[in-house]
Amino acid sequence: MIRKLHAVIAQWTVVVPVASLVLLVLTWHRDVPGWVVAQVACFLGAAVLAAVHHAEVIAHRVGEPMGSLVLAVAVTVIEVALIVTLMADGGDKAATLARDTVFAAVMITCNGIFGLSILIGALKYRVAVFNAEGTGAALACIGTLATLSLVLPTFTTSSPGPQFSSTQLVFAAAASIVLYGLFVATQTIRHRDYFLPVTPEGKILTEEDHAEPPTNRATLASLALLGVSLVSVVGLAKGVSPTIESAVESAGLPSSVVGVVIALLVLLPETIAALRAALRNRVQTSLNLALGSALASIGLTIPAVAVASAWLPGPLVLGLGPSHLVLLSLTIAVGTLTVIPRRATPLQGAVHLAVMAAFVVLAINP
Repeated sequence: MIRKLHAVIAQWTVVVPVASLVLLVLTWHRDVPGWVVAQVACFLGAAVLAAVHHAEVIAHRVGEPMGSLVLAVAVTVIEVALIVTLMADGGDKAATLARDTVFAAVMITCNGIFGLSILIGALKYRVAVFNAEGTGAALACIGTLATLSLVLPTFTTSSPGPQFSSTQLVFAAAASIVLYGLFVATQTIRHRDYFLPVTPEGKILTEEDHAEPPTNRATLASLALLGVSLVSVVGLAKGVSPTIESAVESAGLPSSVVGVVIALLVLLPETIAALRAALRNRVQTSLNLALGSALASIGLTIPAVAVASAWLPGPLVLGLGPSHLVLLSLTIAVGTLTVIPRRATPLQGAVHLAVMAAFVVLAINP
């Protein structure tokens, strides 16, 4: 019975990514009726679940923290390609797209996914335990890169408005790619044990479970299907964005709400994978996914848009506004206080979710 169930799951997770990609090709840049949009939304949800399945297969084969890194980087690379494409098509209207997308990703990962993972882990196992060395290093990199890329443009004076001059933009891009590369090397090679799940007594867990790891062939197949699933997720999210924009406009909400909704859709695979890890008392894996996604979003997006800005028609606005500066500062401060004790209660999870809720409220009602 169990083998039959595994066979059904395996079959489903192969068919859905391919079918989603076909649907994406058929609907890309086309005006489609409402019933087709409903189908797109269904396939979007199914592709998210398929992506989570294949990411977990890969993670089981390569182990932590490499498994979390694969999913975070894969999602971000596709997201960056989408941002650059939209900026190329949007002109002046897309001047703040990179900033808004990166900031939304930081808020969703560092408060939404981070807070939910701690809350679920702490509610089920009394406290959520994690490795402060690795989590603190990731949070320090996020705070530094976010400040260099999103805060400084608000206060520089070489260019009018919250924009970098060419020299400043080159520096921010170089700092982002160097720090992100050093973080990846630290996470996967030099100090890999800092990013492994731990027991309440502080013992490092080197094995996720006792099941046999998948074969190389199965892992490569899952890697390919993960890529197809993530392309489908991001592409279908872009496909439903006109419907979201119409709904937001009809409700009289600011246009920034569209970016938040799309960011939530794109980050769904990481969110589900993180919550499933927290339910297995692997909170460190959840935090690797959350903070790794935030780092990848900054470390890959800023260099990409810096290069693309040489030929993009419109300006590139990176500086955050006052309310977002306050939220970013609060996120780093609260995150630091959460990480230091190496364990957290449901209260800390609720605090992060309160900051996330404030971000959503301010997006709806600035």
